[in-house]
Amino acid sequence: MIEGISMLELISSRQSDRKYSDKPVEKEKLDRILEAGRIAPSACNAQPWKFIVVTDPELLLKTAEAASAKLLNMNSFVGQAPVQIIIVREKPNFSSKVGATIKNKDYSLIDIGISTENICLQAEAEGIGSCIIGWFDEKALQKLLGIPSSKRVELMITLGYSLSDKRVKKRKPAEETVSYNKY
Repeated sequence: MIEGISMLELISSRQSDRKYSDKPVEKEKLDRILEAGRIAPSACNAQPWKFIVVTDPELLLKTAEAASAKLLNMNSFVGQAPVQIIIVREKPNFSSKVGATIKNKDYSLIDIGISTENICLQAEAEGIGSCIIGWFDEKALQKLLGIPSSKRVELMITLGYSLSDKRVKKRKPAEETVSYNKY
């Protein structure tokens, strides 16, 4: 069992890495990272995700191009990562869909967020850096990866051995984000 403080240290050490070495990620580590995403909890066990793992060097360059926004200088680092995980939203199961309709809340997006963080935390535990990307040309990714137009590409995660220094996290103080028994 992981000690509570060790888990908090792992969570604290995870950061968005934007500089990677060209060292490939070992298959065993990648398998464990993907398994962490696959076994994530989801509303009504819907598991509304599909992970497309991109490791082919030519395809990595094309998907990186789909993620970069040169005018805004965004995501220019994506092409350095030896692995990209493209997260596609799948249809939720019936009970999750009914619950979402009744509660006016898209649980599938919450589920994908949980799964994504599981992936990133397992990557950190494996010594692999990660960055969650939300800005990309969805249609270009659909075309490149053969994703049906009826599906949504929600996120991309870059993975690789980080060359970034660990940064001090800047977060709001607990007094601003946590309260007990009332707002």
